[in-house]
Amino acid sequence: MLSDSALDGRMRFAKEFPAVAPSQRELLQQWSRAHGTPQQVAQRCRILLLNDAGWSDRRIAKELGLNRHTCRLWRRRFAKKGADSLWEIAEGRGRKPQAGLAQKIIEATLHIKPQGHTHWSTRSLAKRYEVHASTVCRIWQEHEIQPHRQETFKLSRAPDFVPKLLDVVGVYLNPPQNAIVLCVDEKGQIQALDRTQPGLPLKPGRCGTWTHDYVWNGTITLFAALEAVRDKVVGQCYPRHRHQEFLKFLNQLDVEYPGELELHLVMDNYGRHKHPRVVRWLSKHRRFKTHFIPTSSSWLNLVERWFAELTGKAVRRGSFASVPDLIEAIFGLIEPWNKEGKAFVWTAKAEAILEKLERCRARLERIKPGCTSRKSRRQRPV
Repeated sequence: MLSDSALDGRMRFAKEFPAVAPSQRELLQQWSRAHGTPQQVAQRCRILLLNDAGWSDRRIAKELGLNRHTCRLWRRRFAKKGADSLWEIAEGRGRKPQAGLAQKIIEATLHIKPQGHTHWSTRSLAKRYEVHASTVCRIWQEHEIQPHRQETFKLSRAPDFVPKLLDVVGVYLNPPQNAIVLCVDEKGQIQALDRTQPGLPLKPGRCGTWTHDYVWNGTITLFAALEAVRDKVVGQCYPRHRHQEFLKFLNQLDVEYPGELELHLVMDNYGRHKHPRVVRWLSKHRRFKTHFIPTSSSWLNLVERWFAELTGKAVRRGSFASVPDLIEAIFGLIEPWNKEGKAFVWTAKAEAILEKLERCRARLERIKPGCTSRKSRRQRPV
């Protein structure tokens, strides 16, 4: 038999902490199992469910790694305010709201430079705004901002830019019938570099290595012609880079594509391409039609895209004990490329290119007025 004081205590406890109703028990179980429920809310649900199962505050606190007063706090709040009170967060708790933080970080990244540095890093910008570096990284990713990267670009100031652009893009998008379009250029000063020691091989958890120093074993120049439709490459290596070598390469193209088929050559304005002997040779071979790209517009020549493949896949990470080894590596890429290579398809229309360049021109003029105008050559004093 319980004493009168014990009975009074149990009655006060039952009045202060009434039993969990079956409907509330089902709701608490649903919240505790749901993946979208915040962890703090799920923990509060488990406190009430274990208490409803007859567990004491001490046992619940030991099981969940809490203080026993925390268990009593949430049982009291549930008894007074119901199940919705479990979702309430007291004022002053949790992460502090930072209104406009993303906009501040974006503005600082785009328009402000840190003292003594050329660009922001995630840690330096996070230190400025007292946030974690991952927060800055996430904001940059969401807005596609990459301050650590930089690409080269130059706006052509050639007076005949538009006619030449229309000519070259027209040849790409509407190739002449019964003709072959060849993108011709030279990749000069390809260096045969040999490392002073062999590099460590690639293995799981470690990238391949090479020494920082090298031995220079000479250079060569690659003359290449990329067939715009079939993506066939015709190449030849020469030790020098003169109009004589270019004439030899033109003769090779004449042999490579026999017959009366027209050959449309897309070339840049390099002086060797306009040498009097080259002009005389082209006048005798009427099936060769030339299309010159504007000055400072090498991106218009598709063979430059193939040169990037050559550099990245055969030259940059290679080690060559001699110039013949370098030539062998170059043709080691050309031969399988002509069998399995995927064609580079030009899709940009002239109108879209001109619109983009006009936006770029306007932007550059706002930064530095007059920088896109053609500069007149100074007259040398007599």
